[in-house]
Amino acid sequence: MLRKAIVSFLSVFIILLFSINAQAHFGMIIPSDDIVTKEDSKTISLRISFTHPFEGQLMNMARPKQFGVFAKGKNTSLLNTLKEIKVEELSTWSTEFQINRPGDHIFYVEPEPYWEPAEGCFIVHYTKVIVNALGMEEGWDEEVGLKTEIAPLTRPYGLWTGNIFKGIVKVDGKPVPFAEVEVEYYNEKKEIQAPADPFITQVIKADSNGIFSYAMPKAGWWGFAALNEDTRKIKHKDGKEYPVEIGAVLWVKTYDMK
Repeated sequence: MLRKAIVSFLSVFIILLFSINAQAHFGMIIPSDDIVTKEDSKTISLRISFTHPFEGQLMNMARPKQFGVFAKGKNTSLLNTLKEIKVEELSTWSTEFQINRPGDHIFYVEPEPYWEPAEGCFIVHYTKVIVNALGMEEGWDEEVGLKTEIAPLTRPYGLWTGNIFKGIVKVDGKPVPFAEVEVEYYNEKKEIQAPADPFITQVIKADSNGIFSYAMPKAGWWGFAALNEDTRKIKHKDGKEYPVEIGAVLWVKTYDMK
């Protein structure tokens, strides 16, 4: 009886462990302000992490491979400005950026591959967020040139709750027909309780042109992660090669109309 009980307990534990690990992963870049006006402080802070945003579960994030800002058609590396912030012994990253010109600033990060044993693959999420500065609304629809990215078709700031956001999923600069896109709310204060697991991660599919749309029902930060498999494989320390999930992630913020 004791042996059966132990086996049953271990089985349940393994199922629970894998169900937790199977939740959607999201790279995150969250700025302290998404619209910097002339009256605002021109210094913004940015937090970079790898997480389950709805559940508030962090994964360890190694120092990114690249981190920078794309503005006025120019890429500027900000990798050396990153500072490591430990949260429960897990690494996240932070920096400050001085806004010194008007126009849209596209902040982006390419992480080191993350090994996910529950899925038997490496994960690389190319993540972006757009900050508008000083009244000039130009540049938000430009592409950084990442391996994979979501090009917004809706201006990704100045969004009211309930607005429909549209974007196009690209890999190597080309649209991806019927790409799967996961959507999650950044439940920062953990005030929202999902009645069942499917409510945690919304799942939509792009159309034949790689275009998707989603109406955001609550004010706050929303993450869109378009997932595809890379053509390359990465060798694990066990000597075997494993597939690589590449995610194009974009964060946008909505506001309640008052």
